[in-house]
Amino acid sequence: MPTVVLMDVSLSMTRPVSQDGSEEFQRKNLAVHGLNMLFEHMASNYRLEFTALMAFSSLWELLVPFTRDYNALQEALSNLEDYDKTCVESALNGVSNVVQQEWGSACPCQVVLITDGSLGIGKGSLRHSLQTLKQRGDDKKFPLPFPFPTKMFIMCVANAEELQMTGTMDNLEELLRLSGGDGQIFTMEGPLCMQSVQAMFGKLIDRAYSPFHAVLHCGNLSSDVQVFPRPEPVVVDEEVEPMPLTVNTDLEIVGFIEIADISSPPVISRHLVLPIAVNKEVDEVGTGATDELEEEASASQMAGKSPNFCVLLHGSLKVEGMVALVQLGPEWYGMLYSQADSKKKSNLMMSLFEPGPDPLPWLGKISHLGPISEAAENPYGEDDSKSPFPLQPQVKRSYAQNVTVWIKASGLQTDVQKILRNARKLPDKTQTFYKELNRLRKAALAFGFWELLKGVADLLERECTLLPDSAHPDAAFQLSHAAQQLKLASTGDSQYAAFDHNIVPMHTDFSS
Repeated sequence: MPTVVLMDVSLSMTRPVSQDGSEEFQRKNLAVHGLNMLFEHMASNYRLEFTALMAFSSLWELLVPFTRDYNALQEALSNLEDYDKTCVESALNGVSNVVQQEWGSACPCQVVLITDGSLGIGKGSLRHSLQTLKQRGDDKKFPLPFPFPTKMFIMCVANAEELQMTGTMDNLEELLRLSGGDGQIFTMEGPLCMQSVQAMFGKLIDRAYSPFHAVLHCGNLSSDVQVFPRPEPVVVDEEVEPMPLTVNTDLEIVGFIEIADISSPPVISRHLVLPIAVNKEVDEVGTGATDELEEEASASQMAGKSPNFCVLLHGSLKVEGMVALVQLGPEWYGMLYSQADSKKKSNLMMSLFEPGPDPLPWLGKISHLGPISEAAENPYGEDDSKSPFPLQPQVKRSYAQNVTVWIKASGLQTDVQKILRNARKLPDKTQTFYKELNRLRKAALAFGFWELLKGVADLLERECTLLPDSAHPDAAFQLSHAAQQLKLASTGDSQYAAFDHNIVPMHTDFSS
């Protein structure tokens, strides 16, 4: 999930922070220190995250486009300049443009807004923007909510008391609500100092940037893995009191299935599964020193020579063309599979299904699946020429039945013409004639289309009068009988208008 860091560089960020017995700092210095801590953590533990750095005052500027080079981000922080007043709305418009240009409107994004709580003055201030929300035209809409899924984290280089006194907290909470509410406002606790800003950014790291480590089990084999991006809790809407479901840190492979059987299932999210070397120690905050990078490289080389079940699994799934079904929690499943980035590179991926015992209807309940060896006969056949999937549902689906639908007049006209064509070929087409007649009768009764029954009855009576002299005598009797039955059904009488009742051919003494 890409991240946009939005740094306030207005004049209010240059306000000094008094510290006893030490040099004087600006609020901007505290913010830069906190961001450096965040970037160092991401460089060590969240390297796959794409991050962009933007600065704003009354205007906005993209300092570093989306990148994984955290040295470039830290270098841009050290060269920040000071500008004029704060205009949050302009900056949010900039975020919307930058993200949509790079990722489109379907990719979720995290926005980290760093400010001192000064909302600006006059037109363009956040307070003025929120007060004029309902007086705007379509061409000057407020940028929130963004057209893409967003989590917004607001980092205030100020105490909660200071924000409450100035009325800033209410405006920031409204900003968070407009963004979708899926985020948090962080404030500094205690005096404004390096320790307080470290504690505040530490809470952000725990909330949004802590890596998800798990253990992948398959029988007696296991491997430590990192799942990226971190799986989000899922809320099941059908529950009376919804509780967020979280992915277990113990992932159990319950079986393997061919790609053709699982097809392309609906999933709620996709994640990379990366093996973790057990003997490799990763610091919470990297220093970026040259000697530590060399030690890290040597540790990576040692880890590359050690056997790892995750690597074995990836290679096996790729070669065999199969996926592994993995249990994420109680009655919650996903699948592990190999996905190719290019001809030479592929990754082990994990997709999460919707929570429930049967997320894929054509497989049935996951708990009911079992090994082929326990089946009485091979469900795939001796030469893999058949498949036990998809399972046929016990109840016939309504959309799988031969239902008569008259969306256009041409459809109704075709059905009536089919009856008349068979009527002219009586008695040879007696069975087909009554089959089509009963199909039209049931559809008309279901729709309450009584006039149709009366109209078709009149058509059959007309056909009876137009029969040639060479026509079989039985044809006239069958047409008169069918017309009479349709007229009785058009009256709505329960005896003749029953839906399950069928018009049967009239028995005569004539023979063909």
